[in-house]
Amino acid sequence: MRHSGVREEGASAQADGDIPVGGAGAPGTVPPPRGGSRPPGGAGARPAGRGRRRALRWISCVLSLLILATAAAGYLYYRHLNGSIQTDALNLGENKLGGSKPNAFGQTPLNILLIGSDARDDAENQALGGATDTFDGPPLADVQMLLHLSADRTNMSVVSMPRDTMLMMPKCTEPGGKVHPASKGLVQTNESIQRGGPGCTVAAWTELTKIPIDHFMMIDFKGVVRMADAIGGVPVCVEQNVHSRTRDGKGSGLKLPKGTSVIQGETALQWLRTRYGFEDGTDIGRTHAQHQYMNSMAREFRKNAKLSNPVKLNSLAQAAIEAMVVDTGLNKIDKLFDLSMELKKVPPGRITMTTMPWIYSTKPGLDGRVEPKPGEAEDLFRMVREDIALDGRGSGSPSPSATPAAPGAPASSSTPSAPSQQPSTTPTAAATAAPPAKIAVTVRNATGGKDGAQPKVKGRASEVAALLTGKGFTKVVADTQTGAEDTSVIRFATDAQAADAAAVATALGLPAGSMQKSDQVAGIVLFVGKDWRTGGSPAAPPAAPTKAPDSAHALNGDNDQACMPIQPGFTW
Repeated sequence: MRHSGVREEGASAQADGDIPVGGAGAPGTVPPPRGGSRPPGGAGARPAGRGRRRALRWISCVLSLLILATAAAGYLYYRHLNGSIQTDALNLGENKLGGSKPNAFGQTPLNILLIGSDARDDAENQALGGATDTFDGPPLADVQMLLHLSADRTNMSVVSMPRDTMLMMPKCTEPGGKVHPASKGLVQTNESIQRGGPGCTVAAWTELTKIPIDHFMMIDFKGVVRMADAIGGVPVCVEQNVHSRTRDGKGSGLKLPKGTSVIQGETALQWLRTRYGFEDGTDIGRTHAQHQYMNSMAREFRKNAKLSNPVKLNSLAQAAIEAMVVDTGLNKIDKLFDLSMELKKVPPGRITMTTMPWIYSTKPGLDGRVEPKPGEAEDLFRMVREDIALDGRGSGSPSPSATPAAPGAPASSSTPSAPSQQPSTTPTAAATAAPPAKIAVTVRNATGGKDGAQPKVKGRASEVAALLTGKGFTKVVADTQTGAEDTSVIRFATDAQAADAAAVATALGLPAGSMQKSDQVAGIVLFVGKDWRTGGSPAAPPAAPTKAPDSAHALNGDNDQACMPIQPGFTW
């Protein structure tokens, strides 16, 4: 796949901030170094970079889905596009959680990772993206958004991850066998795509969130201008007059009067790439502006008469499909059509767009980068895992014909998630597991947690080892080596050990999600985490939140009153 390769440190650290007024790739224009999430001026300030490209990629992601979701009338017109669909492997990591699981009524949620690639691998992408020094180089996944469609199809949640988020990268193996080892330190999330393709970005999300991802859609920015113009304009709002231009000529050039304006063409592109001028001048503020734009665009799509024209739908669908790479579970037009019909069931008022709660990293060398905010990021991920609507309004009632599925019965679902296409490597205890007395287990004390705020409980590994021995696991060793885990986890080295690890989890009452395949252990290792400092079983988790945390900056799809705050010094 063309995504392989490693960009040198200087190039991979380029910003996707704003560009000089001449435009990316304009004669005599030198692309600025990488920008960041902190505002210009002061400690940690970082220059701007490739905002236009990021904006185009960002809007492409959701826009392509919206086009598909409104394309029922043009279905017959784009059947011929099957041959244009590009595919890649869904998950290159080891912890494949399988597809989303049905609820008690046999209804299955759907999780789709939307990825915006900055690839400049053909003339059209190069003309739109500029930055000639990166032509034909390895791309960056600068846009990453997880779209969650609820099991009962009453609501949809979107979680954006800032592109400057620092994560531990999992081991990724390309279909041809090339291995990208797990990182030994933090890596910027947008570099995940360079580790074999979009399947490694999926693996990184899976590792962080423990959310099963059913599909991905990766978008470049070809055809975006045509699609944006076809809508006929999008209403946006600013709290004051705004002009995105710094004293040294950087900025998007956006100039709008206070209040609501209907924008399209170049002005729409300026809005989407504006960082200097919105909120505090950071990439985070730009994300909030893009959320406002996308929600407004979704409303326009539903009422715009142009989109009832099958010929127009065909051209829009073709532009979208030719710009996409999808996993093999979405490799046919009829599968994309089925997906579009599922997405179409959710009204804009039940769409909630959020940003992963984050904090600035305090680690040396990571000035301006961000990390998931402890507690609140996990709360958001848990709500998605447990299919809890982020808007606090709960779910609708199951359909009158829906009845709880019998234990072990197959779940009915009209979605194209096809869990069977991606077998899980997180099994339950099965007949293939060895007898407990023959399963070797190492127990490590990790009760201090990842933040180290509490001391480890002395002798805890020996206590839990004794519990296992009492359950028939006689080949248990309490290791002198320790760890640091917030929740207890069982790691195993090979697929052959998966069933035995599941037997250990079942014996201790640990959930299936507590098991992880890892090349960092040699056998089955139980890490006793901060959630299990005393007693015979881990502490029950607190009740799940019922609404997205305030730090997620939730924006409802029906909110047509959203208005961007303006950064001081950028008014006129």
